[in-house]
Amino acid sequence: MNTTVAIRPASQIKLYRFPLSGHSHRVELFLSLLGLPVELIHVDILTCAHKNPEFIALNIFGQVPVLQDGDVTIADSNAILVYLASKYDAGHWLPRDPEQAAEVQRWLSVAAGLLAFGPAAARLVKVFKAPLNLDEVTQRANHLFEVMEKVLQQSPFLVGAKPTLADVANYTYVAHAPEGGVPLASYPRIRAWLVRIEALPGFVPMIQSPLVV
Repeated sequence: MNTTVAIRPASQIKLYRFPLSGHSHRVELFLSLLGLPVELIHVDILTCAHKNPEFIALNIFGQVPVLQDGDVTIADSNAILVYLASKYDAGHWLPRDPEQAAEVQRWLSVAAGLLAFGPAAARLVKVFKAPLNLDEVTQRANHLFEVMEKVLQQSPFLVGAKPTLADVANYTYVAHAPEGGVPLASYPRIRAWLVRIEALPGFVPMIQSPLVV
């Protein structure tokens, strides 16, 4: 698999992140898959550090992650993935082919929608005591997983035979769905997909949450 980057960063990239944030991890994972050096800067969202004026100056929405690449500051995890792939990759992770590019974009939308309001939301309830309807978000999670299971019956990755940003964006919250009380035992193709991603050169896991009860 070719993970050769197009150019190297002029200075070390900085990633403002919280280690239990799946949104942060998808960026940290992609940076590692690309082999890019990065300085990880801890933002403790449990103490509302992401709402401090200094951080709001980086991201007006007060959310992690935020990436700084020299004079460029990018917020939003999926936007960061697109930026990194566009600047440092030669078309492997974000295909140039229009049809494949559209398929990747669809899965980025899934990551921002069905994934965020399904398995990620269930994890928010269990780990961070978010005031959400657990039954509702669990139902959404299982519906998404049923669709993903069918897609992965046709190909080893979400968009064809090779991994793309689609896989990076969706991996973390699927892998950590059990922390939200959504087991993966009924989804063998999803579990095999997770193993394939975890076998990629440069893969780094997100830590297991110690807060699950």
